[in-house]
Amino acid sequence: METLDVKLPFNTYVINERYKTSPDAIKSYWDLHRRSIENFEEFWASIARELEWFKPWDKVLDASNPPFYRWFVGGELNLSYLALDRHVKTWRKNKLALIWEGEPVDQSGYPVDRRKLTYYDMWREVNRVACMLHCNFGIGRGDRVALYMPMIPEALIAILAIWRIGAVHTTIFSGFSAEALADRLADYKPRAVITVDGFWRRGKVVRLKEIVDKALEKAPGAEAVFVVRRLGLNDVPMTEGRDWFWEKALAGVKQNAYVEPIPVKSEEISHILYTSGTTGKPKGIMHDTGGFAVSIYADMKHIFDVKDDEVYWCTGDIGWGTGAWYVAFGPFVMGLTQVMYEGAPDFPQPDRWWAIIERYGVNVFFSSPTAIRMFMRYGEEWPRKHDLSTLRAIFTVGEPQNPEAFWWMYKVLGNERIFVGSTWGMTETGAVPLDIAPALFLLPMKPGANGPPRLGYDIDVVDESGKPAPPGVRGYLVIKRPWPGMLHGIWGDPERYIKTYWSRFPGMFYAGDYAIRDQDGYIWVLGRADEVIKVAGHRLGTYELESAFISHPAVAEAAVIGVPDPIKGEVPIAFVIPKAGVNADERLATELRQHIRNTVGPIAEPAQIFFVTKLPKTRSGKIMRRVLKAVVTGGQIGDVTTLEDETSVEEVKRVYEEVKKEITGQ
Repeated sequence: METLDVKLPFNTYVINERYKTSPDAIKSYWDLHRRSIENFEEFWASIARELEWFKPWDKVLDASNPPFYRWFVGGELNLSYLALDRHVKTWRKNKLALIWEGEPVDQSGYPVDRRKLTYYDMWREVNRVACMLHCNFGIGRGDRVALYMPMIPEALIAILAIWRIGAVHTTIFSGFSAEALADRLADYKPRAVITVDGFWRRGKVVRLKEIVDKALEKAPGAEAVFVVRRLGLNDVPMTEGRDWFWEKALAGVKQNAYVEPIPVKSEEISHILYTSGTTGKPKGIMHDTGGFAVSIYADMKHIFDVKDDEVYWCTGDIGWGTGAWYVAFGPFVMGLTQVMYEGAPDFPQPDRWWAIIERYGVNVFFSSPTAIRMFMRYGEEWPRKHDLSTLRAIFTVGEPQNPEAFWWMYKVLGNERIFVGSTWGMTETGAVPLDIAPALFLLPMKPGANGPPRLGYDIDVVDESGKPAPPGVRGYLVIKRPWPGMLHGIWGDPERYIKTYWSRFPGMFYAGDYAIRDQDGYIWVLGRADEVIKVAGHRLGTYELESAFISHPAVAEAAVIGVPDPIKGEVPIAFVIPKAGVNADERLATELRQHIRNTVGPIAEPAQIFFVTKLPKTRSGKIMRRVLKAVVTGGQIGDVTTLEDETSVEEVKRVYEEVKKEITGQ
């Protein structure tokens, strides 16, 4: 392995008087962590006992068929019951569960659309939707439902209703194109799809139902499509016999409808989230019910530590793991009041988020470093216009939190009074295994660090042979024991599950990230070690992007890599070989950018396109993307003896330098 060639503030401790953090707490923490690992099954069982189970488990962990581990075997529970029913039975019945704000504002900047729902309101609506889906449309235990929805209350209501009847859902990011949506629907094969007529994004209407129709032309099979009228559009295309407006489907359901929550076995799948891989189509990551519930409950309790009189806001979209877990389930299982916002973070002005924090008195804020870096670009004056004194803690997730972002949050947003945590997790982990969590540990903050492994998680940084890497030396991030929130396979592809996550280091889960452990045991996650591009916390596979390029009639071949970006973490750039006779100019580049937006989504648009006549490939035909990345970032190209044509590297260099000179004028 190689030592890190950049300086990290390993020894920079930030002591927070509010939390009484201290470097002396580090040794005490490691004693706690050691005990939690020595008897990790009992550790997780003790947390699971704090939840309500319809039937207790017979065995905490079944490890008889690794890596297909099963947690809380024999236990039965229901996620909708945990999120709502148990609170409705208590004083929280009329507590605010959800404060929702739409994107449009009036002339004074005040939101036009706002809704507030108590736990009792949510419970009643979830029961009505569950009755509609189950009684009227026959959707039941094990049936699959896909949600392609923006951030509106109906999305959360639908998820909880689906769980109530024992069905399985997937949430698909509403920014994906029809083609990307079709890929996921073709793999998932849902009985029903839930969407909206349209929603607001940067002041413009996004017509989602029309995108769904295009996707279903390529991936037919859904028996029903439910359309929430978010905007009340009158020209929504509807297919008779298949499509239903949400309010019409609910019209015959009584206001006081009640559906008994179905006892679900702990090891049954609760939801599937699609994430891009280095090769092949997007992967359907499966999560169980019992282990997932315990994992997210532990995260909410041990990381965020939100009190009953506080307000929580996670900005993550439900189409990704962050929103699917820490918006759709986590806040509800804890009985919290949470904020949900529909639109763009900087619309109509760069202080939209800060206005929301001030308006509702948000105490705990969970977002991404990408968003923070974007706001840093706008300057300090925007957050300083607002009273952010209610903020107690800010956490980020999605990609490494650089020290500059830490200090901006700590000083500008928090006035040096808040706790700032940099969490690490994946769609596959079903949890946040790394974080400097203030709730229990009293650990000092380190700008840019993710923190030590949390209690119950056996995480390490290893070298190429799987042995622990020394402190300060870059290695690979692995998890050495099973954990409750872990993925339970890839939908329809168990072999790919084994090969992707368990074959690199036998007996260990390979996260695919580079990392460093410092002298205190804090882990610094450095980014992807594979060929997945992480744009603003969203993982995009090179295969998916390259396939989209090649689908254009002018393109013969393409290679896509991710390069560092100060705002988004990474952005894709593409090296494209045009077909013979095609004029490779800026007009074609513009056309290809739009093509990527149409086929994958706006988030995948390349920052730069370079036209070449050949790509660095091995004799077996594999594109050596590390060579391309080295050229662009100025790194070491390394061994190229396996290349089919070494002159391809020289061409890439020449084209890159010419374009760079043209852009910079140097």
